[in-house]
Amino acid sequence: MEKDRPDAVIVQPSLPTKRAAELALQQRLPAFSVPRWFAEQGGLMSYSAIYADLFRKTAVYVDKILKGAQPADLPVEQPTRFQLVVNMKTAKALGLTVPAALLARADEVIE
Repeated sequence: MEKDRPDAVIVQPSLPTKRAAELALQQRLPAFSVPRWFAEQGGLMSYSAIYADLFRKTAVYVDKILKGAQPADLPVEQPTRFQLVVNMKTAKALGLTVPAALLARADEVIE
């Protein structure tokens, strides 16, 4: 990363998000990831489906299967609600100005 300095990084959500956020901030790189807790732990932004919705839908599927439904017969569903979280503390630490239009669309802004 030092040789081919990127403008930003996207962090794989399976990585330890707190450490990834710390490293990105240390390297002065804007970092984005999927889970909301990435932004809560110091990443610049996160954008993902709302996990609580996914868990509720999973419970419905489990209930249907336990009552005898065949998994292959159940429809594939995609998330319909998403959440954008912006960490303004991180943006300020990186010297970034987050556009007002993006902040207006954010579901949560961490001050």
